[in-house]
Amino acid sequence: MIYTLRHLTTYRYARTVRFARCNLRLRPRDGEGQRVLESALHVAPEPTRRLERRDFFGLDTLTLTLDEPHREFTVEAVSRVAVERPAPPPPEAGPSWEAVRAAALALPSLGPDGPAHFQFPSQRVPLDPAVTDYARTSFPPGRSAYGGAVELMHRIRDDFRFDAKATTVSTPPAEAFALRAGVCQDFAHVMIAGLRGLGLPAAYVSGYLRTRPPPGRPRLRGADASHAWVALWCGPEMGEGGWIGLDPTNDCVVRDNHIVVARGRDYADVAPIDGIVASAGSQKLTVEVDVIPEDEAA
Repeated sequence: MIYTLRHLTTYRYARTVRFARCNLRLRPRDGEGQRVLESALHVAPEPTRRLERRDFFGLDTLTLTLDEPHREFTVEAVSRVAVERPAPPPPEAGPSWEAVRAAALALPSLGPDGPAHFQFPSQRVPLDPAVTDYARTSFPPGRSAYGGAVELMHRIRDDFRFDAKATTVSTPPAEAFALRAGVCQDFAHVMIAGLRGLGLPAAYVSGYLRTRPPPGRPRLRGADASHAWVALWCGPEMGEGGWIGLDPTNDCVVRDNHIVVARGRDYADVAPIDGIVASAGSQKLTVEVDVIPEDEAA
């Protein structure tokens, strides 16, 4: 499947901004079942400085400095990505969760995809005893790490309510867990906290999800959204470096409907846009996302 992706972000400021510096992480990731065919970024106003780099986790980051006074800032990322992932493993496939935990600790690799970076607390995902106990129910002794994680994903979908007003981008996992409500970021953070509490390597993945309009209805421009899910390291024998994507918001294993932009320890590593603005007053943010399969584009 080949997708055309469009991600338009617009900031409108109540007062003039005289200086801004921002980091953009909007180029989709190559590898693990997907390949970037084209990628372009359009920014207004034109920045005075650009710095392109690839961070430790392999994420392409563009840092912009804007010295021109402005009241509006727009970023449009457009990409074409080919996605083809294998069928998910059968239920209960792979080594036990105890074996996966031990293998992750013993693995000498400290490369960007090494499980050691994703096995311990991180900035936005501290460990919480209540979340760990919740996850533990799905991991009796000897059960496969993959099977336990799939059950945990099912339980999160059943027990939690999707509610965009219940949380904010800065809500900690413990609070979302107590509410049993939130959005995809919250569900991913809660699941990661539970898995790491058991010693299992779990990463935060950001990207896009193909959505389908109701039968007979046209696709609305900008109606899609960015998405977040979890990648669990299940051991090298499971293929693709041992990582398997699990989407607790939609209760599914990641296949060709998911397009990966970035993988990190939590949202702080992969935020699409962050930075600083020198101004006073409020700002209004609007985001439009389109995920269009090429067989539908015609």
